[in-house]
Amino acid sequence: MKIVFLDAGTLYDVPNLNILKEIGDVTFFHHTTDSEVLEKIKDADVVITNKVKISRETIRSCEKLKLICVAATGTNNIDLEAANDHHIPVKNVSNYSTDSVAQVTFTMLLYLLNNPWYYDQYVKSGEYVNNIFFTHIGRPFYELKGKQWGIIGLGNIGKKVAEIAAAFGMKVIYTSVSGKNINADYPHLPLDTLLKTSDVVSLHTPLTPQTTGLINYAKIKLMKPDAYLINVGRGGLVVEKDLVAALDEDLIAGAALDVFEREPIHSDSPIYALKSKNKLVCSPHIAWASVEARMELVNQIYHNIKALKD
Repeated sequence: MKIVFLDAGTLYDVPNLNILKEIGDVTFFHHTTDSEVLEKIKDADVVITNKVKISRETIRSCEKLKLICVAATGTNNIDLEAANDHHIPVKNVSNYSTDSVAQVTFTMLLYLLNNPWYYDQYVKSGEYVNNIFFTHIGRPFYELKGKQWGIIGLGNIGKKVAEIAAAFGMKVIYTSVSGKNINADYPHLPLDTLLKTSDVVSLHTPLTPQTTGLINYAKIKLMKPDAYLINVGRGGLVVEKDLVAALDEDLIAGAALDVFEREPIHSDSPIYALKSKNKLVCSPHIAWASVEARMELVNQIYHNIKALKD
């Protein structure tokens, strides 16, 4: 069985990648441009892709292709209709990064809330040496206990975030944009009510025509001036120029972005124009990518291919 991984570089140094060699002749490409796809997979039985697009034309031209494996949960980079027309199954991976994304969600919030960057700099700069007290509380921070966490999208990741927030003693509410993930464990409120009443708002909903640009200037303006917004879902959920404007106008206390409207972001991104830089923490779409999560992703790909072989 000939297996081609078009963008194995997206998994970086995941320790168990070579288990795929146990079930076939695997070729790992670090990355692949759109123009290179057909040449690389024309003789493949199985193609693995994280973000490389597989078009109708490519599917039609690959006569040996028996399986498309997506190294992610979303399958929007695959022409699913074309795959179905040619009787080629498309297998994704699911629930592999729940703990990783939840952990990063709280890492980002606590970075904003507790200001560790400020206190670390205070000590390492030598300023603490000259302090007259044993402590220096230059930037106050507040406890999560008793605050309200509003979750937009209560799927697996949203539920994990809810569990952790509850462990901190927070009240958890949520809204479901699609209406699919209804959960009796937490109050379900309309989006505007959630935004108006929550101290922390996090996004964990898929990107759809309904959710694109969901959080814009008008929605942010509904939030409390001391609230925080966290997007670890999809970049298109938040209108970045509106978020930048809202932060510079002190409409909210801070925000965190792990995902962006364009990835990688471009040099003309509105984020680079932000004046209140300490109010925004960013990471380059890493919330999904703990070592354990990436290993689980590879394990699921392995079993998806093995099922075809068996």
